[in-house]
Amino acid sequence: MSTALDATYAPWPESEPPGLVPGPDQADLRAALRAVLARHGKTGDGAFGSPLWRALVDDMSVTTLSVPDHRGGLGYGLTDAAVVLEECGRALVSEPVLMGAVVGVQALLAAPEGAADPLLADAMNGDSLVVVHLPARSTGSTSSPSGDVTAEFDGTGWVLRGTARDVVHGAEANVVIVAAQTAEGRRLFAVPVQGAVRTARRVVDPTRPRADVHLDSATSVPITDVADTDSVLADLAARATIGRASEHTGIADRMLEMTIEYVRTRHQFGRPVGSFQAVKHRLADLLLSLERARSASRHAAALYDSDPDHAAVAVAVAGAVCTEVVTESVAEAVQLHGGVGFTWEHPAHRYFRRAMGDEALFGDPEHHRRDLARLVGLNSVR
Repeated sequence: MSTALDATYAPWPESEPPGLVPGPDQADLRAALRAVLARHGKTGDGAFGSPLWRALVDDMSVTTLSVPDHRGGLGYGLTDAAVVLEECGRALVSEPVLMGAVVGVQALLAAPEGAADPLLADAMNGDSLVVVHLPARSTGSTSSPSGDVTAEFDGTGWVLRGTARDVVHGAEANVVIVAAQTAEGRRLFAVPVQGAVRTARRVVDPTRPRADVHLDSATSVPITDVADTDSVLADLAARATIGRASEHTGIADRMLEMTIEYVRTRHQFGRPVGSFQAVKHRLADLLLSLERARSASRHAAALYDSDPDHAAVAVAVAGAVCTEVVTESVAEAVQLHGGVGFTWEHPAHRYFRRAMGDEALFGDPEHHRRDLARLVGLNSVR
């Protein structure tokens, strides 16, 4: 399997990746998903097993969309999953679509065929939540994806001990994919965690909860050998980065739309706030930033589908650009909504918290630019 972020820079492909420009199928998928989300209430209030989760699984096939058809899925790629995630970002969906339906299911597909089929079947039908423990990537973080988790073969199976820290949706997950240190080296394991002790973390973003999962003699299913663990982890991290970039694009889109609606109706000095030149300029800047995010996230998804060996730079660019754009968009939306935008109950405030929480957990723009600098052979980036 190809790695997402190789140690050396790979040249750009000679031709434009297929699927870069959304077609009628993506437009239909977007419209159908937007209609489903519109029918399901308030943003940011759901979780795994909610009515919206069942609708996303049963009506929109979010858990099987990117699964190959020979494994029982629909056989679409990350480009189509990115459409789903854009809309989930717009609606501030708190159901585990990214880390469960997209990344978690993909992790199980990395296991030798047959080894994790019962877990995969439950995940694909939406009855089990499988999440991947990826390391926190905040600035200055030195955390490891394996943390202090170790694995030992006891003669009948693999037993894991230790704590997987900061697991997204860890408190409600049925299975956690975790990297653990064995006597031979690091391997990925799928760990059923129904009986595990979980400690919920206090986080800035309640729509993306996290928890420490404490493993004590937990039996598990091996997903990778030592030789392919790093490449599988890199693939999952790249998919998560593209998925978050897509979510952030959707958030930026909704922030611009919401802010335009507000400044058209909010009057000051006898005229709409949106008629003031200074406000128009700020909205124009948000539109330009949104188009940057759309270009970066959609290019990364399309290129990863068609030629993952050449997608590393595009993935790093998407991570940097979309993280920057979403931070700018939510901050501008809160400010342009005035005092009401700062209240806990206002949607703009909730989107702001998602952007801040993602930056702390998955890395700020500088972190992604360091990845980019390393890929193109630069020793430092300013």
